[in-house]
Amino acid sequence: MTAPENCPVCGEEVPRGALACPECGADERSGWREEVVDGLDLPDEDFDYGEFVRKEFGKEVKPEGIAWAWWAAAVAALLAFAAMLLRGF
Repeated sequence: MTAPENCPVCGEEVPRGALACPECGADERSGWREEVVDGLDLPDEDFDYGEFVRKEFGKEVKPEGIAWAWWAAAVAALLAFAAMLLRGF
């Protein structure tokens, strides 16, 4: 079987005579067969990540940022480390 003009998996142009797609590596065994209809199963442009997480994991997406308690713990650890260095450990 000869290589298609465009890879049915990733859509990139495939050079004439290529044995595999230079972009994704698809070949006759992995993706150039007639049975391949939709190549990659990528989400649509209107994909909502938060909705996906709620559906898959049953909880909300974690808020961005670090909680203040973790900042306080980090500062305390740095102060303790600095005190040990000043005392000579």
